[in-house]
Amino acid sequence: MIRFTLILLMIALTAIAAVAQASNKDTAADETAVRQIVQQVQDGWNAHDGKAFAAPFAEDADYVIVNGQHIKGRTMIETGHAAIFTTIYKDSRNVASIKSVRFPLTGMAIVHIEWNLEFRAGGDLQKGHAMNTMVMTRDKGKWSIAAFHNTPIQSAPARGGNGDAK
Repeated sequence: MIRFTLILLMIALTAIAAVAQASNKDTAADETAVRQIVQQVQDGWNAHDGKAFAAPFAEDADYVIVNGQHIKGRTMIETGHAAIFTTIYKDSRNVASIKSVRFPLTGMAIVHIEWNLEFRAGGDLQKGHAMNTMVMTRDKGKWSIAAFHNTPIQSAPARGGNGDAK
């Protein structure tokens, strides 16, 4: 009886290990796919192509830009970006630095990205920094951005030795 129980225990442990290993492979594949979505957004921006920028967004995506305006849907995201790419952002460069990726639920990712933007305004090189939260979902094996919220990173004021802002 002890031998039979031990055999069952070994089978159960082997099955659990196999499921855990498969789960880790799925998570790694999902993280790779999520990172590729961020790269697509970056590439679309740097190509100054509204359609390419908007392509990784879900059809009904929510998009909150740095001024707090809420845009709904991939078509509006594409249209808005096609327009801004004819302004001071026509020769801009935006670089993403992924700070975290987590999967709170199967088929859902929360991604935090720091963006570093360079553009020309009035002939002068300007720099902007923003922290972006993307909520991505997987539908039928394909990841897309369901929600996007962008917040400017304000420079901290210089501080004197006594902690007072200068």
